[in-house]
Amino acid sequence: MVSRPALALLLWAALPVAAQDLPLPEGARLLSERISPLGSYDLPIGAFDGETVPALTIEGRVERYTWRLQSGAATALQVLAPLRDRLESEGWHILLDCGARACGGFDFRFATEVVPAPDMYVAIRDYRFLSATRGEEALSLLISRDVPDIYIQMIHVLPAESPATQPLAPARPRAEEAEPTTGDPITRALDGNGSVVLDDLEFRTGADELGEGPFASLVALAELLATRPELNLALVGHTDTVGDLDDNIALSRRRAESVRARLIDAHGAPADRVVARGAGYLAPRTTNATEEGRRANRRVEAVVTAN
Repeated sequence: MVSRPALALLLWAALPVAAQDLPLPEGARLLSERISPLGSYDLPIGAFDGETVPALTIEGRVERYTWRLQSGAATALQVLAPLRDRLESEGWHILLDCGARACGGFDFRFATEVVPAPDMYVAIRDYRFLSATRGEEALSLLISRDVPDIYIQMIHVLPAESPATQPLAPARPRAEEAEPTTGDPITRALDGNGSVVLDDLEFRTGADELGEGPFASLVALAELLATRPELNLALVGHTDTVGDLDDNIALSRRRAESVRARLIDAHGAPADRVVARGAGYLAPRTTNATEEGRRANRRVEAVVTAN
């Protein structure tokens, strides 16, 4: 297990130097690194307010990193605490520091930039988020515990290096630049993409029975169906590639049927407008060659079938 001081030094070192040059301790692994010489990032500065996440849009060199390490007994807050102390000691101004529930849980996670799976995984009920600024720099840390792993995302914005680029103006609220985004994340995803992964659902390992909940995604789906009588949905279960295809299709369909039953029985969704289907491992969203990828591929999606 990585000690708190060692992890703090590991992540703090990522600020001024390239992540691939870090002497990562045993058990910690850099999963992804993406650097945009000139880009923008919506830095969250407040919890989900019922419609959106307040943010500052900041332009410059945007660096995105993710790591994974064995969690042991460490919590997301234990990982964050030494990093937060170091940021404050180095003159960073903390804008937002919250846990999953205080941030806004499901709504915050889906209204915030997150590196796609399998390079980052966010457990809806077990994450910490921090955002900070220092002069023209901005930084956010998203840390989530998914036993036996902890996933860490850092997004760091610095002034652009190009001589032709003008110095950054003071960061301004996103609302000044564009119309505010309305609606919950589920509605926005269905309207924009025609489908959404219900990432907050929980199933027992190898089982098709849906966890106790409550699940914010099902509340949002029921409300959407109630306000849009023309909308029909398919709940589609997906698995990883472990096991026989026919068995996986059957398991994925049973999981989708379990979600459908909860949506109808607990939330009053109309039974004639929701169907359950199973795709097994035929529609992966990432590789099945790693445990992170297999975890991301085990999911249930809501798909618009008529509008």
